[in-house]
Amino acid sequence: MKHFPLFFDLHGQHCLVIGGGAVALRKASLLSKAGAVIHIVSPEINDDLAFIAEKSQGQVFRRAYEKADLADKTLVIAATNDRQVNEQVSKDAKANNQPVNVVDNPDLCSFILPSIIDRSPLTIAVSSGGASPVLARMIRSRIESMIPSAYGRLAEFVGLFRDKVKQELATEGERRRFWESALEGPIAEKVLTGKPEDASRVFEASLAKRHDNQPGEVCLVGAGPGDPDLLTFKALRLLQSADVILYDRLVSPAIVDLARRDAERVYVGKAKSDHAVPQQEINQLLIDYARKGLRVVRLKGGDPFIFGRGGEEIEELAELGIPFQVVPGITAASGCASYAGIPLTHRDYAQSVRFVTGHLKDDGDDLNWSELVGLQQTVVFYMGLSNLEKICAQLIAHGRAESTPVAIVQKGTTPEQRVIIGDLKSLPAEVAKQKIKAPTLIIVGEVVELHKKLSWFNTEVTP
Repeated sequence: MKHFPLFFDLHGQHCLVIGGGAVALRKASLLSKAGAVIHIVSPEINDDLAFIAEKSQGQVFRRAYEKADLADKTLVIAATNDRQVNEQVSKDAKANNQPVNVVDNPDLCSFILPSIIDRSPLTIAVSSGGASPVLARMIRSRIESMIPSAYGRLAEFVGLFRDKVKQELATEGERRRFWESALEGPIAEKVLTGKPEDASRVFEASLAKRHDNQPGEVCLVGAGPGDPDLLTFKALRLLQSADVILYDRLVSPAIVDLARRDAERVYVGKAKSDHAVPQQEINQLLIDYARKGLRVVRLKGGDPFIFGRGGEEIEELAELGIPFQVVPGITAASGCASYAGIPLTHRDYAQSVRFVTGHLKDDGDDLNWSELVGLQQTVVFYMGLSNLEKICAQLIAHGRAESTPVAIVQKGTTPEQRVIIGDLKSLPAEVAKQKIKAPTLIIVGEVVELHKKLSWFNTEVTP
């Protein structure tokens, strides 16, 4: 480890920035967030930089740097474009044993400024030791995507109760287990969703019971159409804090792998005419696990409330008073169409879009076909592969032109994505020839014509 990481308490401390341009402004802004008193020295000084210094009760000196400027300064930053000045500042500060940073000159620094993820009071710093600031910023961005801003509220909440937990729980092991439970369970979730009063009540009850008989919770989470990068921050957070995960065949293995290693994984996959686990049994599993005090995540492909039977699964939970929440996901229509380069609406082609289930009765009369054949409209059929021929025939019979463009997207948003393009007359035969298998999505409408022009995802396309 080349650099030892430290966090300075600079609140009210006098800090010196030598330089008056954009780089100095960035560094002064960071010092300002830490509550420092900022002094600026430079022949020319940016107005915004001067404002930050004066607001912090610091001074602005519009002149060249002098060694005397270092007097009584807790920390020094040189941000000029003059190598000679930077070297002199570094030499003077090191002689005084003052921490000094010279921007973009690691060899002149006694400390370096990391890339910062600010979730005050939670602060995370990433450093490459000056070797690659760009890489450090990239890693910071990735970490930021996993830690929502609300984690700052969670840190503040924990700080309020830390002493009380220390008084109530005698051993370090007890305290650690309690905090792990609190920070991965409903207490943290209530804080993160902006319900601190509810979190306080649950916290007090949990502490009194030493987290015995804690109520469980069911989280109905939309996993999106397949690409793990399409998960929401909240979905990922809940997935990684779950004790039990119920998932089906529409959830990609890469998403299931994001769960905690020690979480129990329960496959409840269903396919047409092959219900591995009946719906009522899935409902009962959710109830049983929650009654054991576990956090249960029910992963649903796409969005749980769009042809996902999510409403059915939480209906019984609501009746029994079992806590639950629903996290929406990117529905298959939106995700697959986007990755196939097919906008569902377009000013020149379609002013409305309809999502329709492709599960049909034997005679196909369970849909209002006359409403699905209007021009300037896109129709998306979910779960319609086995009824593709019937769907196309019904649309034609009710007035849609045989030449209406149609696309089938197989395994949309994943590396195995395939897009088959045709029209209402030709597509069924083409799909039979290509031996397409579920999961698929059927898109009907003139917007399909834009596929060749707008397609961007690495995908196999069959005309």
